[in-house]
Amino acid sequence: RSEVKCLVKVFDALVAKSSTHSAVSGLDRNMFRDALHHTFGMTNDILMDRVFCIFDKDNNNCISVVEWVEGLSVFLRGTLEERLKYCFDIYDLNHDGYIAREEMFQLLKNSLLKQPSEEDTNEGVKDLVDTVMKKMDYDHDGRLSFADFETAVRDENLLLEAFGPCLPDIK
Repeated sequence: RSEVKCLVKVFDALVAKSSTHSAVSGLDRNMFRDALHHTFGMTNDILMDRVFCIFDKDNNNCISVVEWVEGLSVFLRGTLEERLKYCFDIYDLNHDGYIAREEMFQLLKNSLLKQPSEEDTNEGVKDLVDTVMKKMDYDHDGRLSFADFETAVRDENLLLEAFGPCLPDIK
């Protein structure tokens, strides 16, 4: 109860800082991204946008106080099952229920440090996607279902954030 009160206070403070019209009803994408960056050190634009989409349950481009508290509950203290679903949904860029090679490529490309030439980076990412598929694609259908992802993460917990950091550090 006291934690929820604190989360509501933080939400109210963030909304009060904004002078935009949408702030009346909650946090817009930019305010939310600023909070992710400044509070949790997130820097990956794609992942921050995906976190926003996961929090914004009603898809109105605004995080309400209820969405804020419910989202942070999973984000900060979720069970393994909740975090599995959360991370999978973050990585499923097109919302089709699978993480395809193209989605992995996009996520990994943006998560890795840039190499001297773009071609080298793309080849390295393709190799990494191949490695991930060998490790995580249990049904060998060329894409990761939630069942594949869950099995891989339960075998090796470090794979929870295999395609980029979308949860806060344990610190």
